[in-house]
Amino acid sequence: MVPGLAYFLLFHYGAFIGNVVALKDYVPFDGLWRSPWVGFSNFSRMFGDGDFWHATWNTFYIAVLQLVFFFPIPLAIAVLLHSLTSQFLRRFVQSVVYLPHFLSWVIVVALFQQVLSDTGLLNSFLGDSGLHTVDIIGNPDAYRPLVVAEIVWKDAGWGTIIFLAALMQVDEQQYEAAAIDGAGPWRRFWHITLPSIRPIIVLLLIMRLGDILSVGFEQMLLQRQSVGPGVGEVLDTFVFWQGIVGGDTGYAAAAGLFKGLVGAVLVFTANRVAHKLGEQGIYK
Repeated sequence: MVPGLAYFLLFHYGAFIGNVVALKDYVPFDGLWRSPWVGFSNFSRMFGDGDFWHATWNTFYIAVLQLVFFFPIPLAIAVLLHSLTSQFLRRFVQSVVYLPHFLSWVIVVALFQQVLSDTGLLNSFLGDSGLHTVDIIGNPDAYRPLVVAEIVWKDAGWGTIIFLAALMQVDEQQYEAAAIDGAGPWRRFWHITLPSIRPIIVLLLIMRLGDILSVGFEQMLLQRQSVGPGVGEVLDTFVFWQGIVGGDTGYAAAAGLFKGLVGAVLVFTANRVAHKLGEQGIYK
């Protein structure tokens, strides 16, 4: 456990000290402690910045789409795989849907561009067939569904493994008894499967809410230029352009700290609601 604990202590808890930059007019040559204090002026400037609120809105929009469309898909795939009687077919499909998880976002975005860009495979096929072509990659209206589709294709297999492990713990005799009593597949799913894996669903949902504003820095940065910052700017890229590119480190740190505080509030709130509903949550 020592290497894992050292990693979290150094790069996560130890990094909390860097949040003091949000209260300073940080100058790299002066260092962290000699840079002048400015109090909450970075936050005042941030809350009055229309570009910040626009990036926040885009982040929430994409995060809600991911939560609604991405979160249930691994559960659905896991239930379908669990119902298969062929072990070979189950392992084959599980490996196929899990494989994209190991691809970097550079490769994933490049694959989607090769297929869906104005000169990609889809438009080449449509053009050769005499049909109208569609520009999906450069279309701002299609950007948000596109990024959700990319994350579903890439990471649905990872969530499937977690739900499959939970489904393996369900007593098969319950399904057999329910089938004998005349319960169909839907009633067995609703009254046996969901109650059995509900603690895992609640746990993953709470953890997802804590990370809801992190919608994918690399994924967004790689595609931001194709649709422009009006649609493609999220909080992570906003922090990057303000802090790393623009050199306004204190202002970027304030935006990053705001994102972290919102995530923490969502985790505490969701965990409290889970306790009210009789679930264990992630802590007592």
